[in-house]
Amino acid sequence: MDENTPKLRFGWTTGACATAAAKAAWTGVCSGRMPDEITITLPKGQTPTFAVLNPQSGDGWAEATIEKDAGDDPDVTHGALITVRTERGGQGVSFHGGEGVGTVTKPGLPIPVGDPAINPVPRRMIDEAIAEVSAEHGVTPNARVTVSVENGAVLALKTWNPRLGIIGGISILGTTGIVRPFSCSAWIASIHRGIDVSRANGVPHVVGATGATSEAFVQTLYDLPEIAYLDMGDFVGGLLKYLRRNPVPRITIAGGPGKMTKLAQGALDLHSKRSQVDLEMLAALAVRPEIVGANTALEAFGIGGAPLAHAVCERARETVRETLRGTDIAVETIIVDRAGALLARCPFE
Repeated sequence: MDENTPKLRFGWTTGACATAAAKAAWTGVCSGRMPDEITITLPKGQTPTFAVLNPQSGDGWAEATIEKDAGDDPDVTHGALITVRTERGGQGVSFHGGEGVGTVTKPGLPIPVGDPAINPVPRRMIDEAIAEVSAEHGVTPNARVTVSVENGAVLALKTWNPRLGIIGGISILGTTGIVRPFSCSAWIASIHRGIDVSRANGVPHVVGATGATSEAFVQTLYDLPEIAYLDMGDFVGGLLKYLRRNPVPRITIAGGPGKMTKLAQGALDLHSKRSQVDLEMLAALAVRPEIVGANTALEAFGIGGAPLAHAVCERARETVRETLRGTDIAVETIIVDRAGALLARCPFE
């Protein structure tokens, strides 16, 4: 990065925000005073401070809101208002989903079916925050914690949650508490959870598509449940490496000419900033030297025709097989154009 280019600003996960809100609210319950700001400790020791919004309290309960700041990451939950209500009662800390927090309806996730989609690390962070405040005030850490997210049900439609069987809202996520701009870790984690859900529900055939057009084409071929479709995007490596450790019987990989050409070259990250189409390779495959002068893979396919498309499809399948080495996963690769028309298909053998 150029020294004059400003560094991207990191942000906080929904789990960190929920922890801050829970700590502020429980402080209100234990002390009778709601703080204007609250500091929490993240899993790796960082201690961010959050402004506490809309504090409210009553007899044995209090609630606080934290506005999520995702930094410079294009996070759909940036600016979301995360509210936590804490109440005295029960044994230990119990977790409940309020409005805008999803409910788990399918097995395969780290949270049992029927529970609110508050992941294990945020639960542990909240548990520790409740224990810390309780120790400071000499009270027993028995708290009912309810997490809500304003407009969470609408935000969830822009996430993987509907496909993962999480209904009614977003998930409270985060393993470090920090959102690192453009790290793509959340996307890859969602791919992994998609595989977990498919396996837990006995789905024998999953689909990794680079985009909506290629996915729509595969949907015309197979009658598969929605959870079989993994929104792979550019992260074919993240998908395949996880499948190697957690296999399913069959995988279809589908995409457009450019991304499937990169896969045929052996690239496992198909983003334009991290891999480029090798036109010389395409020219050699097609035995058409003029392809070197093409502007795009699609233009090269227009010159090389069906034989070139099939050759690329075969090479892409070999890359997938090599990445899945040591497994018995059957592999199919498909290339479609921008209009969704089939250019090449190398079916299961």
